[in-house]
Amino acid sequence: MPSLVRGRAALLASGAAVAALLFGSLSGGVSYAATDHETCRPDGLYRTPGVDVPYCSVYDTAGREKMGADHQRRVIGYFTGWRTGKDGTPAYLASDIPWDKVTHVNYAFGHIDSGNKLSVGTDGPGNAATGMTWPGVAGAEMDPAFPYKGHFNLLSKFKKQHPNVKTLISVGGWAETGGHFDDTGTRVNSGGFYSTATNADGSVNQAGIDTFADSAVAFVKKYGFNGVDVDYEYPTTMKDAGNPLDWGLANARRAGLVKGYAALMKTLREKLDRAGAADGRHYLLTVAAPSSGYLLRGMETFQVQKYLDYVNIMSYDLHGAWNEYVGPNASLFDDGKDSELAAAGVYSTSQYGGIGYLNTDWAYHYFRGSMPAGRINIGLPYYTRGFKNVQGGTDGLWGRAPASDCPAGAGLTKCGDGATGIDNLWHDKDTAGKESPAGSNPMWHAKNLEKGVTGDYLARYGFAAGTKLTGSYVRKYDATLAAPWLWNAEKKVFLSTEDEQSVGAKADYVVDRGIGGTMVWELAGDYGWNAAKGQYETGDTLTTAMYEKFKSAAPYGARRATTALPAEAVDVAVDFGQFPLGDSNYPISPKLRITNNTRTPLPGGTEFQFDHGTSAPGNAKDQSGFGTTVLRSDHTGPNAGGLKGDYHRVSLKLPAWQTLAPGASVELDFVYYLPVSTPSNWTVTFGGKTYALAGDLARGTKVVEPGTGTGPGPGPGPGPSPDPTVPAPGACAAPAWSATAEYGAGTTVSHASRTWKAKWWTKGETPGATGQWGVWQDLGVC
Repeated sequence: MPSLVRGRAALLASGAAVAALLFGSLSGGVSYAATDHETCRPDGLYRTPGVDVPYCSVYDTAGREKMGADHQRRVIGYFTGWRTGKDGTPAYLASDIPWDKVTHVNYAFGHIDSGNKLSVGTDGPGNAATGMTWPGVAGAEMDPAFPYKGHFNLLSKFKKQHPNVKTLISVGGWAETGGHFDDTGTRVNSGGFYSTATNADGSVNQAGIDTFADSAVAFVKKYGFNGVDVDYEYPTTMKDAGNPLDWGLANARRAGLVKGYAALMKTLREKLDRAGAADGRHYLLTVAAPSSGYLLRGMETFQVQKYLDYVNIMSYDLHGAWNEYVGPNASLFDDGKDSELAAAGVYSTSQYGGIGYLNTDWAYHYFRGSMPAGRINIGLPYYTRGFKNVQGGTDGLWGRAPASDCPAGAGLTKCGDGATGIDNLWHDKDTAGKESPAGSNPMWHAKNLEKGVTGDYLARYGFAAGTKLTGSYVRKYDATLAAPWLWNAEKKVFLSTEDEQSVGAKADYVVDRGIGGTMVWELAGDYGWNAAKGQYETGDTLTTAMYEKFKSAAPYGARRATTALPAEAVDVAVDFGQFPLGDSNYPISPKLRITNNTRTPLPGGTEFQFDHGTSAPGNAKDQSGFGTTVLRSDHTGPNAGGLKGDYHRVSLKLPAWQTLAPGASVELDFVYYLPVSTPSNWTVTFGGKTYALAGDLARGTKVVEPGTGTGPGPGPGPGPSPDPTVPAPGACAAPAWSATAEYGAGTTVSHASRTWKAKWWTKGETPGATGQWGVWQDLGVC
């Protein structure tokens, strides 16, 4: 069968034709080389070294994305490839997308094939992405200007009409993170992201990553996409996370998944940057990221954030039938009553600070700790989650629905009794072809249940003619949670929903906090009222509500720091690593490594300060004598109704006796109690002056050598530093170390082309072999 990714020459030729159609000519008097693209780089975004990335093709000079005058915030819709109508159920095609209301469309999904390449299957008339057609369907006529058919043709056709809308290919998803579906619809357990990015021994599979990244670049060029969205579910060390079908492969690799994920995203960023520089346009790289504190605990500090144009938080699936605790699918806030968190002792254990972590607000503040608000989008579900046979709670809320028969692979907790039948219209099927109980419905069906309407579409989903509803579905709403649900008291059915009130509250939240926008899974679940039929059908009510809220909003927040950072930065690297794995990582206890890449020693007493997100309480500490102190907390206490601020400001200092020589590192043991993304907004103070850190990638900072004010100039990355393994020219001034000599405190010697100082009396201890807490202090190369 022919490969979807053909020869390089053909790809470049077809890619150039598609680019001309979708993006316009690159000529017309525009000189990309003359543009200072650094002025358009978003705050904190990594730039590939040596590449003049054309940021100004996508971003303005404040680093904000250009999306059209009436789109101040993003409205990103996932468009799925399987709602073709060919199986008799209602179709949702590109012609159904409200193109004037959205800013981005993510096509779900591409997958990684058995050769580590991005694919949507074999070309042909049955391929929904590239070959299928819909004769006689208004709006679904193919555009003959493109060399492919299917959804991709229609997406390209409508994007020509709406040039401010960007499209991305989304790769993976729940079903295809660890495998893919072949052309017959059979799942192939090929490994997907798990094996492409991580070898069986836990090491990084760079060859697999390179193959995938090269194919992704070719893919976006061929089909006219603006970038790649990675939906890897999930690169976490937590056992049995993700699709149960993947556990056999993923669990064996858990120790290496985070490193593989980081290598994957760095490689994608660099290859997309190089392609963008050649093409004169910036290609986007985004991810769908989990929102659960449980999953994020096993993702270290989410180190990939610097490679992303923005992150789409999957701030849904926070409660569902994977366990017995009945709660909202996607509440905006915590209310201090979440029965799952209460059972886990979250509210009663002092170290947590009473902070509930299964809500959108918590997830936003997790990512806000390392990213500007404008590089974050919160997720909204256009589908329900639900339970049957609910016991207790208030109209079902915070009750329990234990299942009597849990399916295989139910996970670490007792499964819940998911709603079925007419309360589960959009259900998946298990490997035996049976209905998976989940209470999953498009929001338009939930609205009909609320109204007591049995829509004419039910027969197309296998329900008998004349099907009637049992009981009444009464809408409930909790203002603290900003969450609606339907409660059927007769059936004891709880369906978590979204509607104009909750979406309006979330849109206000986005506007008020300067957040980049919203992401929707999935567009086909939105609703509109068909007065002629007296029923709700697929529409754009909720998407339009967000558009109306956003179109006159102020520009989003483009800066990460909330207080001014120094204009000069130095190349001192900081890294949180060596996290214990999975459940062993509590309390969260990594090692913080500080490396001096400048040519100037950092003296004892040097102070480091940083921000970390209020997703964790302000009780971080070190266990290594660095005097970690929380200087400021933007939020204290429980988070019912929302976290009040973004950051805790933390200080730590090199011990008075310790100098950090050029090229040297120091490690300290760190402890905190809820997950945080990569601490940011670092400063270092010594010699009477405070500097930013180059690795923070802050806009407008100049990387300098301390005390000189000179350096490699402005930019997102550090300037050249001496290689600590290579001695500088000239001989070492200190006498050579001798294994038989006695050395008193303060004595300096040379060994292995470095200078060392004894902290106390010593004899026979080799410099460099005693560790950072040993007798010899490394003063750097000589």
